[in-house]
Amino acid sequence: MVVGLSSVLPETPVVPALLDGAAWRIGSATLTGLLLEVCSHPKPGLVTPRSMGAHEDMDVRTFMLSSAAIAPCLYQCAALGRAHRGAPVRLLSAVRAVGREHDAALLAATNGVNTQRGALFCAGLLAAAAGCVSRATDALSADDVLRTVGEITEGLCERELRRNAGEPRTAGEILFRRHGTLGIRGEVEAGFPSVVDCGLPALRTALAAGHGLDRALVHALVALIAISEDTTVMWRGGPEALDFVRAEARHVMDLGGALTPEGVAAIHRLDEACIARRISPGGSADLLSVTVGTHLLEHPAFPQTATRGFCLDGDRHHPKPDGDRR
Repeated sequence: MVVGLSSVLPETPVVPALLDGAAWRIGSATLTGLLLEVCSHPKPGLVTPRSMGAHEDMDVRTFMLSSAAIAPCLYQCAALGRAHRGAPVRLLSAVRAVGREHDAALLAATNGVNTQRGALFCAGLLAAAAGCVSRATDALSADDVLRTVGEITEGLCERELRRNAGEPRTAGEILFRRHGTLGIRGEVEAGFPSVVDCGLPALRTALAAGHGLDRALVHALVALIAISEDTTVMWRGGPEALDFVRAEARHVMDLGGALTPEGVAAIHRLDEACIARRISPGGSADLLSVTVGTHLLEHPAFPQTATRGFCLDGDRHHPKPDGDRR
């Protein structure tokens, strides 16, 4: 949880909370979001099971190591949300304390490689918010959970970016000084508007049309790349790189995204261009994780048509015959 680890709000001790059934379900939904993001293919400039993307120091195995290292954080954050009383913003310090512990565990597991530190920040907040909402209802809605994320992080940009007169330390702080970019802090404080406006609609459109899960995930990712203020891209290539990848992603969506052959071909071309330019839209990948996790909080399972073994390129994964459960 590298983003803005320091906070003006006083930190409260993290009291161990009971992991009840609701906390387990919430943690599993958010963890599934992380795992499915990594497993989808192709993703422009990003690590997939078949590609290292624009990276030289990580592959899908590195992400599996980091996902295992940070998984307990998501269950703990869900439990913290369920145990919390009072204003949601008072929960932030406890969530960050748990996040710091697992940020260190992530780096230890990957020998210092930053795979999912941004995703840890996002997913931890999502789990905590869902925990808060679950105290009142078993039926978690995307609107309620994401609104609660905004309530937990209320004032974050003002405290840590606009009023921060010290030397910027994180990439997000540096980019704010250079370009006025609010980055992931702005996204979470606004309740993940990119997820609400683009990620979830794109994912659900693909699922409702009967497409496989891989195709639906990539379609949602490209929709997110087209609109998100991806600070990972900006950090690597500046505003020009962000303008490029957004414009190309919008072109892909104009061709039908991952739901048409023309769109899929354009995604592969964008992947090649991102690798050549060393562009990796990791911020958009984090938003895809949140998109999937949020969907699963509201809908515990994907449609059967989404899990029948087809990958985006049309190959079949050869599932076992019906009745064979070995």
